[in-house]
Amino acid sequence: METVKNHFFSDVSVMLGRSMRHIFRSMDTIVTVTIMPIAMMLLFVYVLGGAIQTGTDNYVNYLLPGITLIAIASGVSYTAYRLFIDVQRGIFERFHTMPIARSTLLWGHVITSLVSNAISVVVIILVSLVMGFRSSAGLLPWLAVAGILALFTLALTWVAVIAGLSAKTVDGASAFSYPIIFLPFISSAFVPTESMPTIVRLFAENQPVTSIVEAIRALLSGQPVGNEIWIALAWCVGIMIVAYLFAMRVYNKRI
Repeated sequence: METVKNHFFSDVSVMLGRSMRHIFRSMDTIVTVTIMPIAMMLLFVYVLGGAIQTGTDNYVNYLLPGITLIAIASGVSYTAYRLFIDVQRGIFERFHTMPIARSTLLWGHVITSLVSNAISVVVIILVSLVMGFRSSAGLLPWLAVAGILALFTLALTWVAVIAGLSAKTVDGASAFSYPIIFLPFISSAFVPTESMPTIVRLFAENQPVTSIVEAIRALLSGQPVGNEIWIALAWCVGIMIVAYLFAMRVYNKRI
């Protein structure tokens, strides 16, 4: 047992390397996750943006935070898919016969999700710069944005772990991401919530995506963040903790 504990991080690095090799051998996953948000950004900026009143002349600046969240929500579905495949092929049972910490099998997938989604977000930001995105934020605000996006990715990835371990079919493993991808559309990601009907506005203003989008938008524009950043962090950390606990419970029952 002591040996397993002492080698926890080396075991995680091995599992991470295994998952990352799967990613780089099938780059279409990152490409697919990246293309859809970029296409959406092009559509809204160059086709629909002129008809949307956001109080800013640079709509891509307003739009970018929500687009990154959509990309992450889409990207974590592949974590659920890869976990489902590992369970179906009996990969976990094979690894459990070896002297490694059991949780490292999940952490390998989780950290892979963090890395692959970070790559997608960086590509999307680079494209947005070509489209006219500009930010007056310094290093610390950018680091804060990176931290929020990392927490959001981890929170959704642990939700994906639950789906991947619980699903009965491949389609079921990734279907959980559809409602999450839809959430930014009922938030301030694309339009100000003031323009929405009362019932929709109440939902939009009290769901996690709006606070996360507003916090990132304020950080990137160099504006005061206020309480939005703490609300965003509370949502991300809360979802992550609850999802992690449920994921480990499902994992211990399933494997």
